[in-house]
Amino acid sequence: MSSQALLERFLKLYTEFRPVDATFMGLDGHDHRLPPADAGAIEREGLTLEELRQESDKLPPGNSSIERLETQMLQAQIRVAIRELQQRPRYHNPAWFTGEVAFGLISLLLPSDPPRNPEDLRQRLGAIPDFLKSGQQWLANRAIPADWVQRARLECSALGRLLDQGLRLHRFWSEQLERPTQSAIQAIRSFAAGLESHSQANPACGEEYLEFLMREAHGLPLGPQEAEVLALEGFQRYRNELAGMAAQLDPSRDWREQLAALENEHPALEDVIPTYERWNQRALEQADAAGLVTPARDYSLSFQILPEWARGIAGDLYFLFYRSPPAGRASSGSVYWVFPPGDNVNAYLRGQNFATIKITHVVHHGSIGHHTQNARARASQVRLGRLVGTDCAAGIAMLSGGTMIEGWACYVQDLMLEAENFYTPREWLVLKHAELRNAAMCLGDLRLHRGVWNLEQMRAFYREEVGIAAGRAWSETARNSLYPATRLMYWLGTQAIRDLREKLGGELRAFHDKLLEFGSVPVTWVARELSTHPQRG
Repeated sequence: MSSQALLERFLKLYTEFRPVDATFMGLDGHDHRLPPADAGAIEREGLTLEELRQESDKLPPGNSSIERLETQMLQAQIRVAIRELQQRPRYHNPAWFTGEVAFGLISLLLPSDPPRNPEDLRQRLGAIPDFLKSGQQWLANRAIPADWVQRARLECSALGRLLDQGLRLHRFWSEQLERPTQSAIQAIRSFAAGLESHSQANPACGEEYLEFLMREAHGLPLGPQEAEVLALEGFQRYRNELAGMAAQLDPSRDWREQLAALENEHPALEDVIPTYERWNQRALEQADAAGLVTPARDYSLSFQILPEWARGIAGDLYFLFYRSPPAGRASSGSVYWVFPPGDNVNAYLRGQNFATIKITHVVHHGSIGHHTQNARARASQVRLGRLVGTDCAAGIAMLSGGTMIEGWACYVQDLMLEAENFYTPREWLVLKHAELRNAAMCLGDLRLHRGVWNLEQMRAFYREEVGIAAGRAWSETARNSLYPATRLMYWLGTQAIRDLREKLGGELRAFHDKLLEFGSVPVTWVARELSTHPQRG
C-alpha cells in the first residue's frame, strides 16, 4: 500500500474518532458529531491503529525530503496514538470530555469561510447528553489527579455560561436550539456533580513514556535526563544574564521591579487595537527590510475585540488570542482576538503594555511568528505538515508539530533584535525573562513527569524563581500535567533552530524560508533534510 493511501486511511480514522479536531482542521463532514465514547471505542480505534502501524512499518523511507518527512510523520503519529491509548487514554481524563463539548460548540461559532451550518450546531448540542453520560461511565470509580478534576469543573462552569448566556448572543441562536440547550445544561450539571467523588492519582506519565514522546513525536535526539541537564544550565545562565542586564539598566531596582514598571507604559484605552495594528505592520516591514524572513503578507491578520458571546467563557477555557487557520477552510486571513477591558480599566491597560503587545501578541503570535509559520504550513507539500499544527480543544492536533510551531514563535522574538530599533533596551529585559521562563517550564515538564517534582513543587518554582503569578502558575502546571512533553517543546524547539542556523550559516532569509517550507514538522527532521539534502525537495 502506498504512503498516500495509508495517510488517507489514518486521516479517516483520526476524523472518525476526533470530529472536533476535524472541524478545526476544516475537514468537512464531521461538524454535527462529538467523538465516539462508548465502551468499545478504545478497542476499535486501537485495532485499526495497529493495522496501520504494521502497514506503515513496511513503507520505504522515500526518495525526496517531502516523501521522507511525510512517511516519518505518519509513522510517528500512528505509534504515538497507539501508546496514548495504552498508557494515557483520553477517556480517563475528565477535562477531555468537557473540552470536547466546549470546543465542539465553539469551533462552530468562530468565524469561518464559508460559514458553518447552524443545523450542525443543533445536532452537536443534541449529542452532548449521551457523550457526557459515556464520560461518567468511563470515569466511574477511577482515581484522577485532583487538578484534572478542577480543570474539568472550571470548564463545566464556563460551559454553563456559554449555554445559558453566550450562545443566545450569537447570530446562530434560534428557538430550535432551546430544547437541546436545556438538555445539554442538565447533562453538564450532572457530569460536574459526578466529579466530586474521585480519589486522587499521580499525574506524572513516567520517564519511559516521556522519553518515548520526546524521541518519537518530537524527533529529539536526547532523553529526559540529558534534556534536564541542558534546561537547568540554560535556566541558570539566563537568570545570571537577567540580573546583569537589570543592574546595567537600573542598579537601584532588580529585574522583577523593572519588569513590573514596564506595565505602566501602555497605550490609551481607545488606542489599544490601533497599537496592535501599527506594531504588527512595523514587524512585517522591518523583518522584510532586514532580510530576516519573508513575512506572510498575502495572508491577512485582523485585530478585533473579542465578541460578546465569548466574553464570559474565555478565561476558563483554552480560548486563544490567535488560532491556526483551518487548512481546509483557510480562506484569506485570520482573526486575532483582543480581549476587552473589565471593571478595572487600569489593570487591563497594564496588561496591554507596549512590551507585551510587541513581544507576545505581535511577534510571537502575529506578524512573523505563528501567523507566518501557519501561512507557510498551509502551502506545505507534506500533508500532515499542513494539519498537525491545528489548534484544537486542548492544544495542537498532533504533538509532532510542536517544536516547529512553538520553537519558531519563541525564536523570532529574539530574531527581531536583528531588526534595527524594533525593541527598546528595557524590552530586551522582557526577552531575557521569556528565555528564563521557557527554560524553567521545560525543566518543570521534565521533572514533573519524571517524578522528581510534584505539582506543588513545580508551582513554587514557577512563582519564586520565575516570577509567575499564582493563578497563571496553577493553570500552566495543570496543563503541563495533562499533556506531557508539550511545554518542553518551546525551549528545545528554539534551541534546535538556533543550532541549525549556526551549523548551516548562509543568508538568513533563505534559511528561514526553507525552514518553514515543510510545515509543522519536527525541527530535527527538517534539520536532517537541510543538512544532508539541501537542494532537494
